[in-house]
Amino acid sequence: MQLRIGTRSSPMALAQARLVASLLPAHPYPPTIVPLSTSGDRWGGSLAELGGKGAFVKELDRAQLDDEVDLVVHCLKDMPGDVPPPDGLTVAAYLPRDDVHDCVVGANLAELPPGARVGTSSVRRAAQLRRDHPHLTPLPVRGSANSRLAKLDAGEFDALILAVAGLDRIGEARRITRVLTTTEMLPAVGAGALALQCRTDDPATLAAARALDDAPTRACVGAERALLRELRGHCHSPIAAHCVETDTGLRLRAAVYAADGSSALEAADHGPDPDKLGVAVAGELLDRGARALLDAIPY
Repeated sequence: MQLRIGTRSSPMALAQARLVASLLPAHPYPPTIVPLSTSGDRWGGSLAELGGKGAFVKELDRAQLDDEVDLVVHCLKDMPGDVPPPDGLTVAAYLPRDDVHDCVVGANLAELPPGARVGTSSVRRAAQLRRDHPHLTPLPVRGSANSRLAKLDAGEFDALILAVAGLDRIGEARRITRVLTTTEMLPAVGAGALALQCRTDDPATLAAARALDDAPTRACVGAERALLRELRGHCHSPIAAHCVETDTGLRLRAAVYAADGSSALEAADHGPDPDKLGVAVAGELLDRGARALLDAIPY
């Protein structure tokens, strides 16, 4: 028998699955990687037309529930924040969080001329880009990080905004022109975190995955996702959040943006409990008018 690790079939997803396979010596069966195609990977248009970020995970969920794979590796930022995992599945572990920063590939944003084309698939990134660089033109770009780099090289874009962690995982960190600070580009909820999802009736795989769980990462992403749930955020919501551990507990900073970058609401707080902290910061944003900003964005 073998431990079947399900993953999306992109180069980045396969690299992540290989990492997890190398970390699972405690499982009684040797791991094998099972690449799966998702509707989100096959579709080239807006994710909203496929039901949001769930387009990247629903086929993996089904394969797991149908006992075709035992463990699934997800980029946490691709997991929907507005719906829980299906019954019978649970996130058993979060690996230690990688770099949360976004970066520019191709050219420094400040040096680009008016109208320059900046590729990004993220409404969060596009809103912050419009806020700080209104002379630039954000354009949607889908596909794997490798295919986006190829489009940049082909001249379809003047620059790209990508995740540092993703470029690290595919061995393309050398392409980074500049890493953006979290003040310049507040990260996505769950940025840099890998989630290991298991069936609740598979004790051997649960035990092996839980041995890899990183408590600080679980706490920080727990606060970020509690905020996302409270705001009822979806794939078209320009929501950003970053939680870190401090000497006095957790500190969460978050923001909600107008899609055109014309306005932003920011809030921050600290506390020991991830869920309560996420709800508290979301409540502050809602008190300041976040619901109106989010409801103005079609979904």
